[in-house]
Order: sequence, then C-alpha cells, then structure tokens
Amino acid sequence: MKKKIALVLAIIVALGAILAFAGCNKQEDTSNSDLAYVQDKGTLIIGITAYEPMNYKEDGKWTGFDTEFAEAVCAELGVKAEFFELSDWETKFLELNSKSVDCIWNGMTITPEALKNASVSDPYVKNAQVIVANKDNAAKYSSLEEMKDLKFAVEGESAGHKEIEGKVAADNIVVLANQSDALLEVASGSADACVIDITMANNMTGEGTSYADLTQVCSLNEEEYGIAFRTGSDITAKVNEIMAEMKANGKLDALAEKYDLTLVK
Repeated sequence: MKKKIALVLAIIVALGAILAFAGCNKQEDTSNSDLAYVQDKGTLIIGITAYEPMNYKEDGKWTGFDTEFAEAVCAELGVKAEFFELSDWETKFLELNSKSVDCIWNGMTITPEALKNASVSDPYVKNAQVIVANKDNAAKYSSLEEMKDLKFAVEGESAGHKEIEGKVAADNIVVLANQSDALLEVASGSADACVIDITMANNMTGEGTSYADLTQVCSLNEEEYGIAFRTGSDITAKVNEIMAEMKANGKLDALAEKYDLTLVK
C-alpha cells in the first residue's frame, strides 16, 4: 500500500514539474513579445528625422503625416507616441535593434536593405526619388545622364543615395546626415543638385516655399513607404491591421489629402 501511495505522490510531483515548466515557457513567450514590451512601458519610441510633410516641427511640436498617423495607431495600441530625432539616418537600424527606438516611421522607402534589417509594414504612401536643382541649372538638364558630371548632395544610405550610386562618380556625391541638409547644400550653392523624396520636394521647393529658387528636374523611380520594426516583431502585424482599418474607414485618406500625399491602395 505504501508503495502505491509513494508512486502516486511521485506522479503528482512529476506532473507539477511538467506544468511548472510549461508555465515558465509560456512566460518566456510573453516576454519575447515586442508588442507586450511596448505596452508594458506605455510608449512607442519612434525614430524620425525632420522631414516635411512626414515629420516636422510647428510651434515646437512634431506634426506631419507620419506624426499624426503614428499618434492614431498608438492610441489604438494603448500607448503614447514618443518621437526621437535620429542624428544620422545611416544608423537607423542600429538604433532600432539596440532598442533606442521601437520603430522607424519617417517616410522610409521599402528597400531590400530595409527588408533585410527589419520587419517592415505594408506599404502606405507612394513616393519617388527626384533630382532637385536651382531653377537656372534645372533649365539646362532633363535627365541624370546629362547631369552625371555635376556635384550631388544626398542623405547617407537613403533611397536617393542608392539611386545614383554607380551612376555618378563617387567624388561627385556629397553624403549628408539627412535630406534637409541636402536641400541646404543646393540652396547655398555648395552642390549643383540633390536627390530627395518627391514628397519632400513637393512641399519644400518652388513658389511659396522656403526654397522658392529650387525646382524638380526629373524623377528617377517609383517607390513606396513602410514602417520598420525590429526583426520578428509582433507589432508589425498589429499595425498592419490598424492601418487596414484606417484605410477602410477613410481616416488615412483624409490624412493623405491634408498633406497632399497619395496612398498605396
């Protein structure tokens, strides 16, 4: 009889150990959730650069299409949007993977590099890389081939940088921290032209803007914007779900109309 009781007790202990082990495993799975990590701390830290109309400051506060879009998504996630200005666009994936930021949400072109280094959301806004130059220069040219001997300013490791690499001599490319600096380089005469996103060019060059003497020469490609989260992050799927709802109920269309952007449908 004692042997039977001992056997039953041994089975109960073994089952307890199995259940405890399973519980520990479940706890680990939860702790590995990027979404749980963000919701536990109550903030989504968003890596950005100053880039009108996506993220820019007005009266000391961040605003823009991506700013408002991120704030709306964060409200659905139950967290606060916290914007962190990246000092250098080239370090964005290092900042992301070190958890200095939780995502890159700043008119980021979906490229093979982005897909390799991050979990990228569904595309949401159409974009293109364009050449911008002083009006006097722009009147002389109509293609990159005609301009290849000129001096170009680009944001380091940006889609624009990648677009002219190998097509323009390396000595003729000035690599800068962000697209705003590339525009300044052309406006000051330190560079003949720059390659930037059409979304920025439409908002920051031409009549009625800060760069009235600059204009678009030509478009180099067509592309789409996405949001970068950490590789394997479960936030991506949740944000895609919220994005789809915002497209369906017209909220994202209204935001795109406000900032004169074209959505990816």
